[in-house]
Amino acid sequence: MSRISKIFNLNDPGWGRGNNDGKNEPPRRPGQGNGPPDLDEVWRDFNNRLGSLFGRKKRGGGGQGGGNGGGPVLPSMPKGSPKLFAIGAIVVVGLWLASGFMIVQEGQVAVITKFGKYTKTLGPGLQWRLPYPIENDQTVNISQLRTFEVGFRGAARNKVLPESLMLTTDENIVDLQFVVQYRLSPDGAPDYLFKTSNPDESVRQAAETAMREVVGQQPMDSVLYSGRTEIATQVQKLAQRILDVYQTGVQLSTVAIQNVQPPEQVQAAFDDAVKAGQDRERQINEGNAYASKILPEAQGQVARMVQEAEGYRARVTGDAQGDTARFASIESEFAKAPAITRERMYLSTMQTILENSSKIMIDSQANNNMLYLPLDKIIQQVSRSNHDANAPVAAAASTTATGSSTPPAAPAKKGVANSSAGGFPNPYDSGAGASSTNRYSR
Repeated sequence: MSRISKIFNLNDPGWGRGNNDGKNEPPRRPGQGNGPPDLDEVWRDFNNRLGSLFGRKKRGGGGQGGGNGGGPVLPSMPKGSPKLFAIGAIVVVGLWLASGFMIVQEGQVAVITKFGKYTKTLGPGLQWRLPYPIENDQTVNISQLRTFEVGFRGAARNKVLPESLMLTTDENIVDLQFVVQYRLSPDGAPDYLFKTSNPDESVRQAAETAMREVVGQQPMDSVLYSGRTEIATQVQKLAQRILDVYQTGVQLSTVAIQNVQPPEQVQAAFDDAVKAGQDRERQINEGNAYASKILPEAQGQVARMVQEAEGYRARVTGDAQGDTARFASIESEFAKAPAITRERMYLSTMQTILENSSKIMIDSQANNNMLYLPLDKIIQQVSRSNHDANAPVAAAASTTATGSSTPPAAPAKKGVANSSAGGFPNPYDSGAGASSTNRYSR
């Protein structure tokens, strides 16, 4: 470096004066004196100095014309220059190859193209590719969760009606707003970059198309209330199939319905209809609850009444069969001894009647005095008091069991005895009644 600065030193007084390193004065033209050097001499001196830099011997200078006839002298190459060029070329090539190293961050992939054509995908870490312009890389984040809204922007009140208004299968319009979240599939970066011109917009259009198709197959009540989760699942599956057909390299993560309501113009009327429907459902539920309570009780009462009827039928049938057998036996005995059988039957019947009677019989033919104790009155009073005490309890039990009240039986007339005593009727009832009326008194 010091040699070069010394050769090309602008303060050297030998410039244009023969290039003798300032030791010898160059020949001067007549009449030149101490004026500035000639321009030709300056150029010749520059060529000589440049040639000495590359190892060429210095030539005599000065306007004497030398062996070359005074023409310009080109610099020659120095000895050992091919090695220098080789080293320089190696350094340049090494730097060019080193430019192919790159670091791919976690969650990203590098898509490599050779002369613009896709060749491979590199994962996270230190990677290498052929340097530019042979190969080029594009880094894509496949772990990022991307989100966009359909039907609104930012907040629910910022509606986008052309996106949110949809038609249901029963020809009603609903205002539906939903959010879609997606990310790139692990091997979908090349498709995301090269198969579609605008993949994010393709995802939006596919999701909106799927939502309109699914909502168009559902009734309005299902969209508003019961079918939100099912609709979101169907939309995600349908939109994913559409994106796979177009090879977008996108994987849908979530489709969430944010808000569904009727249009604002019919909101009041729809609220009234909803209230009426809720009242109807409430009344239906109350009716079902009442039926669930009453039906088991009614079924229990039916079963009890059936059992009572069967018991009554068995009892009556048994009594009838017993009476028939007894009558047959009495008939056979009556055929053998009519008078004795008739007398025995009369006495048995009167005994049965008088056992249940409250009347006091005395002999009216005797004239002796007799104390009278009104036992029948006492018995009637006790029976009436017991009946009055037990009547409310029996009525409540009857109402609970059958659901209806039965009027109490009419009281027997005073002084009239019960004539139904069971067994066979007395063949002498007419004569016996008249006889007892005449023979006995209270």
